Amino acid sequence: MSAPQPLRFDGRVAVVTGAGRGLGRAYALMLAQRGAAVVVNDTGADLTGDGVHDDPSERVAAEIRDAGGVAVACTASVATRDGGEAIIGAALEHYGRVDVVIHNAGNVRRAPLREMSPEDFDAVLDVHLRGAFHVVRAAFGAMCDAGYGRIVLTSSIGGIYGNADVANYAAAKAGVIGLSNVAALEGAAHGVRCNVVVPAAVTRMAEGIDTSAYPPMEPELVAPVVGWLAHESCSVNGEVLIALAGRVARAAVVESPGVYQPDWTIEDVDARIEAIRDLTDPVMFPVVPDGHAAHIRYSFGMAQQGETQ
Repeated sequence: MSAPQPLRFDGRVAVVTGAGRGLGRAYALMLAQRGAAVVVNDTGADLTGDGVHDDPSERVAAEIRDAGGVAVACTASVATRDGGEAIIGAALEHYGRVDVVIHNAGNVRRAPLREMSPEDFDAVLDVHLRGAFHVVRAAFGAMCDAGYGRIVLTSSIGGIYGNADVANYAAAKAGVIGLSNVAALEGAAHGVRCNVVVPAAVTRMAEGIDTSAYPPMEPELVAPVVGWLAHESCSVNGEVLIALAGRVARAAVVESPGVYQPDWTIEDVDARIEAIRDLTDPVMFPVVPDGHAAHIRYSFGMAQQGETQ
């Protein structure tokens, strides 16, 4: 049996935010090695998001060019509208198009919920969630007009399941999934697909965590999943893929079938809560083509069926 043809990005232009280190660097190098022209975006900020230095983005861009690839560095911040437009503008100015956007930039400001300041909450949302909006918003029109695009946004297990002392991070990462769903829905008719990766790797984001007992968790274990989501062969839209310690899986929202009654009291809910919560036969409504409407149709159908019984 012959080996599969390598999936390449020749002629494609990719933007990777937070690409100066860790996961973003791995994504940028992989895409460049496979033929993409890459905009390497990174402000060079520290882990909290403070400070601006151009060294990390330029180092990675130079690394790509030294290996024979095509890349340009960009130090604009995703945290502002102007920054998002400058990042996408760098792709359009240098290469005349934008085919792939991977939003990976991140910061961390830890504090228990009762002690977290509004400033620290906003600072994390500015990078993770508003940053995702700023780059997606700037690229989306050009992608739809071109009839092609691949967007990969970054969530986390903290965004799905929560984690102590990072309410800001968890809220932002949960919000990214909602943003991706809308981009997937609105882009579907224009050849633009948007999905979410939930990555885990031992990078500087793991500072302060004892990783001595962890299995191998290099960024290179995550990069192929992001590469597939960013490739023209990607066959999914509006989905969430997890890549953690070599395990790749799909995450999805499911519901119990639910219980219908024509009217309810608090006591009814109390009496039937176990049936309400029963996930033995889960129900799922895929985002694309019409998960929102399918959910409503399902609930309406139960009500209509109940009325005829």
